[in-house]
Amino acid sequence: MSLSAILTEAYNFFRNHISQLAAITFPLLLVQVMIQLWLGNEMLMQAQAETPEFGGIHAAAMMVLLLLFSILIAAITVYLEVRSRGHDVSSAMVFKQSIQFVPPLLLAGVFSGLAILTLVMLFAAFGPFGIVGFGISFYLFSRLAYVNFMVIVERLTPLEAIKASFIFTGPITLKTIAILMLYIPLILISGTLSQMAAQVGFPLQLITDTVFAFLGLFINVALFRLYMVNRKINTSGDDTPTDDDKHTEV
Repeated sequence: MSLSAILTEAYNFFRNHISQLAAITFPLLLVQVMIQLWLGNEMLMQAQAETPEFGGIHAAAMMVLLLLFSILIAAITVYLEVRSRGHDVSSAMVFKQSIQFVPPLLLAGVFSGLAILTLVMLFAAFGPFGIVGFGISFYLFSRLAYVNFMVIVERLTPLEAIKASFIFTGPITLKTIAILMLYIPLILISGTLSQMAAQVGFPLQLITDTVFAFLGLFINVALFRLYMVNRKINTSGDDTPTDDDKHTEV
């Protein structure tokens, strides 16, 4: 399936299910963005201080962010999986099914994050080579973009999911990178509007950042659609749509 078809189907799904997606993810995103804004302001103040102090409250905030992110990813992936099989599901049921995947997603996120960030920091130590490290890290990020799907849909352990994602993305690396590149204009636009909203007041900045964080979930929907299509192809061994694929909503 072409990339344009993947994006079109993802857009149609996101548009048709936007109300339930918002009901599931918006509360989590609101709290997550609130903590991010507070933590960002704290980091800025500490950086300007003569003797920066990062206490336990800052570490706790980062742990809460990681936990909220894992719950968010688990919830949206469970919802996408259930809807892709043509079933209806309530928000409460999504969260109930998501909880079991939070621990493995946390571990997978830590392992993946360390692998990606280590390359950036390693190359950054050599000055101009930092851009090379960023490029390699982004490539690695694209190869690990399906770890959460492997954990939830395939029921793999964190390490198995990382390995499976790396193998799975081999034939679709360029398509995955193209989808992930959508983050760039989204970040640029949201960053500009966030700065403008900050001049008005914290509540407006909070709402602006939360809305753009929600819009960014479209990329997760597009990745899931690309995953489902290629999962069926890899399973069946050809590009002929199966009966399940014809009824798939994602």
